[in-house]
Amino acid sequence: MASAALRPQACPERGRLTARSLFGWATFAIAAAALSGCVPHARRVEAPPPPPPTQEQQRPVQPSRLPADETRNRIAVLVPLTGRDAALGQSILNAANLALLDTGGQRIRITAYDTASGAVPAANEALAEGNGLILGPLLAEDVRAVAPVARRADVPVVSFSNDISVAGDGVYVMGFNPGQSIQRVVAFARSRGVNRFGALVPANVYGERSARAMTQAVEGEGGRIVGIQTFDASPAGIRAAATRLAGQGPADAVLLADVPRAVSPAVPLLREASPAPRLLATERWASESAIGANVALRGAWFAAPSDANYNAFRTRYRARYTTLPYRLASLGYDAVLLVVRVAADWPIGRPFPARTLRDPGGFVGVDGAFRFGRDGVAERALEVREVNATGTTIVSPAPRGFN
Repeated sequence: MASAALRPQACPERGRLTARSLFGWATFAIAAAALSGCVPHARRVEAPPPPPPTQEQQRPVQPSRLPADETRNRIAVLVPLTGRDAALGQSILNAANLALLDTGGQRIRITAYDTASGAVPAANEALAEGNGLILGPLLAEDVRAVAPVARRADVPVVSFSNDISVAGDGVYVMGFNPGQSIQRVVAFARSRGVNRFGALVPANVYGERSARAMTQAVEGEGGRIVGIQTFDASPAGIRAAATRLAGQGPADAVLLADVPRAVSPAVPLLREASPAPRLLATERWASESAIGANVALRGAWFAAPSDANYNAFRTRYRARYTTLPYRLASLGYDAVLLVVRVAADWPIGRPFPARTLRDPGGFVGVDGAFRFGRDGVAERALEVREVNATGTTIVSPAPRGFN
């Protein structure tokens, strides 16, 4: 079923494409039988890992305690299954299992390992049990801890983090990062005549990355930065930042690098300018289903992965698990789809063919086209949406692949 779906698709914007579809969406209409590759939970490891490398991390990986599997390669999914982020981790894991059911991935077996008690012990157990690829972890600090352990075992890590600083040297980052979203919406704004840009960014790591990406995007597109102001997480803080930004001169567009509820108090102040700037936003606005209910936000532009395939995935997920998935669960689904495609060229018991992850033509999954660059970061084809009274409208479709 999977091999038949790997055909190039035509792209209306970029000419001939080489991106390969990871699955046929016709599979969503077929009731999938439970496969022997469904995800079991490994036993929980209680010892928490210290932040820096330790003797435990340096210890050689022990031989697998499980019998050899002559028909499937083993894949580890490292996510939090207990504690604060358990619901998100379980949603990603459910999506990974759903990908097996939808594609008939009979050459791989997935085992889940709980990172809540420590990502390093979870990784050590996964490697000891013969897993040839790690999907996860979710948090950047866990990726940093797991990376050297996996590297010594020559096992690639495909992380669900959006922190591009952890990518490279065997680590691949699938998460949605703000830099690509900002680059896309700035390029679109420039094509519509926007020249002067301002930005309001939160006083945290996400804000720092957004500010850096905004500066690079505007300069790269030939625009001009009027000013960038940081704000703390309060209505008074965002209003004060908007006032400071207004004092730096008029802007044709202002980036609001946070979720709508955090930045909404600043919008009336921005709208008082003459002419009022166009509002820009990041991928964080994509999960706001009722965003158009706020009249002040209508007309804003933001870039995000297409929901065209995600909506079909969400329907399948709800039918199986009787609940809606977290938006990030699509990362687990697409990661397994990618492995299923690669599995045809992965001899049982041999190292994972990491070179296949760097196919320059890319792949197409739930979140549209993506490919891993040489830096290990997933480059994504994003669409630009405009907020309106009913939600959003696509004003610039996402490319369906890469030239």
